Amino acid sequence: MILSPPQITTEQEIAKIASQFLAMHSPNNNNCELKFSNGENIIIPTSVLPQLAEILSYLAKGDKVNIVPIKSELTTSEASEILNVSRPYLVQLLESGEIPFRKVGVRRRILAQDLMIYQEKIQAQRRYVLEKLTAQAQELNMGY
Repeated sequence: MILSPPQITTEQEIAKIASQFLAMHSPNNNNCELKFSNGENIIIPTSVLPQLAEILSYLAKGDKVNIVPIKSELTTSEASEILNVSRPYLVQLLESGEIPFRKVGVRRRILAQDLMIYQEKIQAQRRYVLEKLTAQAQELNMGY
């Protein structure tokens, strides 16, 4: 199956089709072969396909993707960039106990896994509040 027919012109469109293809197909063996347009092939483990599909779905929406190993430690600058908050605000979150961290000398280090847990918690809270606001707007016939 060719994932990039001639009518597909943008990187986002290609990423969308590729992510949909990967989401629908799960090879039965331990490896998957990727074929490049120059004719070269590469074997990759099928265990990476869900992550690859997720990356492609973000790219299809025009989002940027940053890959961080789960066990790695981040500096406060790296963590604040991932959360898209200021470094001083992140330090407040750390000092208040919202996100676990450890000190190496005077420097703070945050496990990427702990940062992702915090990010998921905040996103879940946002979804909950948005659902409540949507329900309230519908009850009040506000046209949403």
